[in-house]
Amino acid sequence: MKIIAAKWLFDGENIQRDTAVAFDEKIAEIGTFEILETRYPDAEILRLDDKSVLLPGLINPHVHLEFGANTTHLKYGDFMTWLQSVIAHRDELIDACHAACYRRQIQEMLETGTTTFGAVSSYGKELTACRAAPQRVIFFNEAIGSQPAAVDALYSDFMQRLEESEKAASDRFIPAVALHAPYSVHPVLIKKILHETPQKPLSAHFLESPAEKEWLQEGRGPFKYFFESYLGQSTPLCHPEAFLNLLEGRKTLLTHAVQAGEREFDLIASAGHAITHCPRSNRLLGCGRLPIEGVKKRKILWLLGTDGLSSNRSLSLWDEMRAALMLHHQAPLNLFAADLLRAVTSRAADALDLPVGRLKPGCFADLVTVSLPDAPDNEKSVATQLVLHTEKIDRLYIQGTQHV
Repeated sequence: MKIIAAKWLFDGENIQRDTAVAFDEKIAEIGTFEILETRYPDAEILRLDDKSVLLPGLINPHVHLEFGANTTHLKYGDFMTWLQSVIAHRDELIDACHAACYRRQIQEMLETGTTTFGAVSSYGKELTACRAAPQRVIFFNEAIGSQPAAVDALYSDFMQRLEESEKAASDRFIPAVALHAPYSVHPVLIKKILHETPQKPLSAHFLESPAEKEWLQEGRGPFKYFFESYLGQSTPLCHPEAFLNLLEGRKTLLTHAVQAGEREFDLIASAGHAITHCPRSNRLLGCGRLPIEGVKKRKILWLLGTDGLSSNRSLSLWDEMRAALMLHHQAPLNLFAADLLRAVTSRAADALDLPVGRLKPGCFADLVTVSLPDAPDNEKSVATQLVLHTEKIDRLYIQGTQHV
């Protein structure tokens, strides 16, 4: 048994003062240090100073590791320009991201406090690295392919990758399903995959860019030229509403949704889907701003993800929170900072249906400690100061075992 006593603690919902946590693999009890010390006299004790904060390990539900070798290869400012550069450099970047590249990205997430991440995998090349990661991994095997004649081959390839990942399944490695996007996965392929994987966690990119919205809703724009040039396809596969209808009965993590309108948000809310917000990626690819106020008004569960290094400069959720704090200037600062902490802890855990993300009895003891430059003088500013100043964490535990 271990006990960590903290002047400041974020439990996944609120900031608490003068609180201690007793844990081994799971959290046993929360209370005052004096009570826990008496109850667990043989526990290993760590007392944090007044500048330190104890909080749940962070959860990054959406990250692509396969393009982790990217630095200046890709072009930003517009989604279609970026996509063309990805196609031009895809093989080069995938070949350059070998085992050490994957380990480096996983280590970056570890050192910045991420104890659970959702790895979206198009080819399965990062499977070995993710299986060996100290973190809890939701391994989203991604389906992609829009040509009708290729549906059977695409389905076979997807199932082969899924089955390979299932060989490593455990409480720390969870095989899952990702549908790339409404414009890039044939509806027949979607139906076949959803029919065969009814219990798997599910993720999908959804209405990320203006070009995607124009193509899916009106059948024109830059995507029309793209599909005609590369695939000989002149009409979109699936209207956004039809795509959401395909997901009926399956709560899904919809990534981006920047270009969703009132109708799409209403459908997302009624279906109980969650939205993974990636503000830095959206900015770099010229996609716009997620109308977070509308998302919150509809009580849609929203999370925060980094996306991958093909459209970001780090995999730090602290960097992502800082970007979101500045982007959504209409939100009250201190309240929104606390909301961002919930987005990367308790809300992400709820969306993934995992017993983590909160410091409460029965949850796995995934937790981190962080030092601030100075001791906060009131609980209202703790969340804001955490978001503004945290670069790396001091200590990190996963299921009670210290890794940093």
